[in-house]
Amino acid sequence: MQIMSNFLEIRNLTIWFGGLSAVDDVSFDVKEGMIFSIIGPNGAGKTTLFNLISGIYQPKKGSVTFLGKRIDGLQPHQICKLGIARTFQNIELFSRMTVMDNIMLGRHNHMKTGLIGGAFMWGKGSSAAREEILNRMAAEKIIEFLELQSVRNYFVGDLPYGKQKLIELARALALEPRLLLLDEPSAGMNNEEKQDLVFWIKDIQKEFNITIIMIEHDMKMVMDISDRLMAINFGQKLTEGLPDEVAGHREVMKAYLGEDDIAQP
Repeated sequence: MQIMSNFLEIRNLTIWFGGLSAVDDVSFDVKEGMIFSIIGPNGAGKTTLFNLISGIYQPKKGSVTFLGKRIDGLQPHQICKLGIARTFQNIELFSRMTVMDNIMLGRHNHMKTGLIGGAFMWGKGSSAAREEILNRMAAEKIIEFLELQSVRNYFVGDLPYGKQKLIELARALALEPRLLLLDEPSAGMNNEEKQDLVFWIKDIQKEFNITIIMIEHDMKMVMDISDRLMAINFGQKLTEGLPDEVAGHREVMKAYLGEDDIAQP
């Protein structure tokens, strides 16, 4: 696989709401194959940044370039088709559908059969039936990978919050993205589930060849798996670098701990 230095380029990204700046002149690059984490206090602008990259919000200024193509200004479904998938801070699943059905929704970009063809499959040998089988096989691989076999036929709304977060990850993987945006993936998980998630994210990076940008408050998890780290606060970039460098940066410590809690030199 050829490594591209300009896999994702964010330049001077800016948006404001009612005069309040939510993201202010933020720039960074993400290289292909890395796990790039974004940290910051609540309200720092992290999820807004994801919304700008995925097309939910349109920037007032700046640009988003993915694989050499400007994608700011595109709609979310267009960005999704280019190979960017995401999970959400607040779960966006269909609670009265099964785990399998929710994951199958993530396969919609890979389905070519129209409405009429899908309604009338005309037997196992039809193109619609073959497509259904192939997509279900892909969904089954993800279920096995994330160890969801025991709940595959459960309604999502009947499952614990941590398990629902995992199902949302499964649906995002079903899109077969090249870039995966994870918004607080460990929220609601217990320590054992978090440890499993660390291994899964590493495997997603290596085995699926997926580049990952992650927003996460669990600093141990961030430090364990991140190749590069960026800290933001009040919509502005504080610093960027290797995890140890960022975690020890004075402005980052100030944002998390407060000025009075930082030992004076």
